[in-house]
Amino acid sequence: MIRLPQYKNLINGKWVDSSSGKVLANTNPADRQDVIGEFPDSNVEDLHVAIEAATKAFESWRLVPAPKRAEILYRAGEILTAKKEELAKDMTREMGKVLKEARGDVQEAIDMTYFIAAEGRRLHGHTTPSELRDKFMMSIRIPLGVVAVITPWNFPMAIPSWKIIPALVTGNTVVFKPAEDTPLSAHNFVSILHEAGLPAGVINLVFGSGEAIGPTLVSHPDVSIVSFTGSTEVGRIINQNAASSFKRVSLEMGGKNGLIVMEDADVDLAVDGAVWGGFGTSGQRCTAASRVIVHESVYDEFLEKFVQRTKSLNVGNGLELQTDMGPCINESQLFKVEKYVQIGKQEGARLMCGGSRLDGGNYDQGFFYAPTIFAEVDRRMRIAREEIFGPVVSVLRARNLEDALEIANDTPYGLSSAIYTHNLNYAFRAMRDLYTGITYVNSSTIGAEVHLPFGGTKQTGNGHREGGPTVIDLFTEWKTIYVDFSGKLQKAQIDE
Repeated sequence: MIRLPQYKNLINGKWVDSSSGKVLANTNPADRQDVIGEFPDSNVEDLHVAIEAATKAFESWRLVPAPKRAEILYRAGEILTAKKEELAKDMTREMGKVLKEARGDVQEAIDMTYFIAAEGRRLHGHTTPSELRDKFMMSIRIPLGVVAVITPWNFPMAIPSWKIIPALVTGNTVVFKPAEDTPLSAHNFVSILHEAGLPAGVINLVFGSGEAIGPTLVSHPDVSIVSFTGSTEVGRIINQNAASSFKRVSLEMGGKNGLIVMEDADVDLAVDGAVWGGFGTSGQRCTAASRVIVHESVYDEFLEKFVQRTKSLNVGNGLELQTDMGPCINESQLFKVEKYVQIGKQEGARLMCGGSRLDGGNYDQGFFYAPTIFAEVDRRMRIAREEIFGPVVSVLRARNLEDALEIANDTPYGLSSAIYTHNLNYAFRAMRDLYTGITYVNSSTIGAEVHLPFGGTKQTGNGHREGGPTVIDLFTEWKTIYVDFSGKLQKAQIDE
């Protein structure tokens, strides 16, 4: 009998089993017979120990000069770069995305690590003249303390890097609870940080279910900030649980992103963007182009080409080079996709392709669903308003730019948007009027780069931004300092 690989939590610099003695199996969504390993099914006791370690480590880590903290993170970036291919293969095996996308996920973690490591020498404050003589004034950044990081399974290395790396460079310590479906990528990422030389307790990794340990993590009195990416429903609960202790909470949640195709657009280019945006990562992206809003004069042409391209996609195991789209992450997600396809049919949308689970042959052991397109979708339909998080795209008809913008904005979410047009006026009006955190012109709704802010409006987030130098604001407090060297009492704003 082959013994499965056994993985452990990292707490206070040591790899340890859960005190529960229980484990969770990690399986390949493309082949359920492929069990990758067993990971701790941690309990609240494990979490308390991890938070205690992070709290203790904070007192010394915050005093390490930021450039020295950054040197450790730079070393982590070098290790990530050297191990990129094996990390990507591990990711595809446990998550299902095709290998070229997994490489991109790892590359994003590399990019973020190098970019934020450089911020170790740029944690800028401000100096300004005083209204009084012989007085110096400045503002500086100070760390918050222990950061609780909770991440999803769809970008199991990129998203943790967006949170953990800036938290560390600014002098915070971290307790990291990754998604249950992708523990191996979390293990790999934290192992590299550990190998790079982070002191004991600065980064702590606790595996387990969100239901078992999540509430304690977000409400613990020694946790200063919670950084969460996931569903809007869970984000709302986290916000409520953290509110009583006035924690800072950063929420990156759902999306129902609109891609607009105007009458003057390059239709073939727009089809490329719709296919990539709709079916990349099997549609399991918060930035997925799940709604395509097409001007009525090019609607039929676009739809025909879009359906033709989508039918040609090769669905299969992401490790096979000919694969264009992998499986859904698990059975629950597959059921959710099936449910929404039935809702779309009942609502009267016209099914153009897909609409069924893939089975037979190699499909039988995985969670595969055919890439699906609905046409003649009305904006009021549930499939046009609710996040499906799967390979299902709704195509809507628009009369003109004003109509397209109104449809695009008619959603509870506001993460990403796109417009395909050669009309400069159309482009600038879309950039101004699309109420989303990200807007693309002549490109799809996916593909953010690490050196600009990432985040959304409305129920997509609560105003914070990841990525770019603005992420530093999330993990620091401002402190204002006044130095009076006049040798006498001076009173600001008081007439003498």
